[in-house]
Amino acid sequence: MIPPIARRFVAGESANESLDHVADLNRNGIGGILNVLGEHYQTRDAADEDVSKYLNLIAQLEKTELTASISVKPSQIGLDAGDEVFEDNLVRILSTADEKNVFVWVDMEDYTTTDVTLDAYTQSASRYGGGVGLCVQANLKRTADDLERLAEVPGKVRLVKGAYDEPSDVAYQQKKHVNEAYKSHLEYMFQTFNSGIAVGSHDPEMIDYAKELRERYKTDFEIQMLMGVRTEAQRELAREGYEVNQYIPYGNKWASYFYRRVRERKENLLFAARAVLTS
Repeated sequence: MIPPIARRFVAGESANESLDHVADLNRNGIGGILNVLGEHYQTRDAADEDVSKYLNLIAQLEKTELTASISVKPSQIGLDAGDEVFEDNLVRILSTADEKNVFVWVDMEDYTTTDVTLDAYTQSASRYGGGVGLCVQANLKRTADDLERLAEVPGKVRLVKGAYDEPSDVAYQQKKHVNEAYKSHLEYMFQTFNSGIAVGSHDPEMIDYAKELRERYKTDFEIQMLMGVRTEAQRELAREGYEVNQYIPYGNKWASYFYRRVRERKENLLFAARAVLTS
């Protein structure tokens, strides 16, 4: 059972709980991006288990009228067990999602997985049209080149700052440089992409910059934020007419995800402390 202190960041342990959370979001004009918690499986059997969970989730979504997509991690669906395992399982998920009209996001993990993830995405996007999206990270020095490659690929691209502790030869280390790169990449996307731009950020400066770029280039975009972070801002942006989607993790592997959220932001740590003191 997930303790109340963690329920701010995790929708529950079951798919039904996550779908209930999506229904609440939809009533406020916000969509959901559902992620079954799990990553870095070393065997095909472990990866296949989570693939089955995603296939069941897709089947459940088809029976609803919810505004929701799913998001998968390469290491969750077999990358650490071998490139072929990851690629096979991604096709299994995408083919089922395509039949059921469910959009699939492919998360990006550390820099050592970038090439295989990009290759799998570009092949899949061509095969399944606009039904798949990819995350790219502004802190990686290679991202400008990757965005050039992705500009003509059908699908969507989510730009995030990057959460992995990468070496200095492949990634910017200072917040200032990451922010500069994020803005530069965002402008390139608005200039070059016809659609499918997702701003994955809680930073008001980056969201405001995206608003400016939309007016300048007349290209629309969506905003993606995590469950439990800047919740009222998500509602306000939706009220203003922006497309907002919330990343919603769920599952029995909630503990490590929750502690990562608490450690990464001061306000999350304060929230957890208050919850403990008042419980």
